[in-house]
Amino acid sequence: MIGFFRLVLVVLLLCVVALLSAVITMHFAIHGAEVSVPDFRGLIVADAIRKAASLDLNLSVDNRFYSAEMPAGRVLTQAPAPGAVVRREWRLRVTQSLGPQRIPIPKVIGQPERAATIAIRRAGLDLGNVARMPYAGAPEGAVIAQNPAPDAEGVERPSMSLLVADTANAQADGVVMPDLTGQLFSVAAAAVTHAGLKLAPAINVSASIPSISSGNGAQTPAAPVPPGTVISQSPVAGYRVDASTPIQLAVTH
Repeated sequence: MIGFFRLVLVVLLLCVVALLSAVITMHFAIHGAEVSVPDFRGLIVADAIRKAASLDLNLSVDNRFYSAEMPAGRVLTQAPAPGAVVRREWRLRVTQSLGPQRIPIPKVIGQPERAATIAIRRAGLDLGNVARMPYAGAPEGAVIAQNPAPDAEGVERPSMSLLVADTANAQADGVVMPDLTGQLFSVAAAAVTHAGLKLAPAINVSASIPSISSGNGAQTPAAPVPPGTVISQSPVAGYRVDASTPIQLAVTH
């Protein structure tokens, strides 16, 4: 009988040892697969990619911006931030500096949308947001405003957003609200007024916009937003509005 109890105790002891061994092994396996994200800011993008690869991390350029402080070709911002602990094979996103703005901003106001798009491409810029709105006194399809303004300096993004005149005669039941985000407040406000709509007092918000989570938990670096830019609107784009609907814009300061 005593031998039987000894056997049971030995079996239980072996089970406990096996369980502890499994827990310890799992602990080291999990933490061994984790990496502390280094600081890539200021590195040449190619060097940052190699450094990330040496840690089994995947680094990709998410966007490019002008910067008067960071030389061209170097990492401007990154996400996740330095020091964050992530799993191996995690995707890191960085923005690349284009250096100081040297490309002049062309004037496309008054041009047909197609001609303006061609001019933007030829200048080495990307076409950003294009909004359309009824505008009295301008032919349909003509550019009535642009952002950045002609010959602007200190531009952050290598892209231009356009506001294009739509059919001047609004329907009896109102017009479809365009997407005014990305436009300068002065431009968006003028468009709302010229469309015969009611402009409510603007909401001033901080220019610092939080990062947006992406699919695998990494975060996309926040894009610089110049002061005076519309970042949200109410009603939202696509909503039908009429002269009695107050249009409210949130603007960075």
